[in-house]
Amino acid sequence: MTKISFHIRPGSILEAVALSRQIPEFDNPHDEQIYQERLSGKTHLIIIAESQELPVGFKVGYDKFGDSSFYTWMGGVLPEYRSQGIAKSLASYQEKFAKEEGFDSVILKTRNRHKNMLRFAISSGFEIIDVDERIPTAESRILLKKILS
Repeated sequence: MTKISFHIRPGSILEAVALSRQIPEFDNPHDEQIYQERLSGKTHLIIIAESQELPVGFKVGYDKFGDSSFYTWMGGVLPEYRSQGIAKSLASYQEKFAKEEGFDSVILKTRNRHKNMLRFAISSGFEIIDVDERIPTAESRILLKKILS
């Protein structure tokens, strides 16, 4: 696989929603209104990974809990652009932002069926802090946390 070049830039809700609709793991992507409700009045970040002026990935996070944690809420990379370091770059950008804004940790939630996301989070320094068990177990929610050093 040939490595692509890409860069990370600030993005918009419309861009994040458009990309989320192209991520096959998202069964029922949120619409613009949900993003507005979640982000309004809160410290938040929307970033886009772009390759040759084409959006290929995104990440959205915000101050969900009102404590010292930054919640990384939505994100993904288009399947044909995976394994290029894009998700890692998006996460690093978001962590740098969170630290600069005074947050001391990043929290994320994923489903047990998203094995690639779980592997990525654990290999990136996240630790499991809670599990909301569901039936079937593939739908269980896993909460992870990473302390920002």
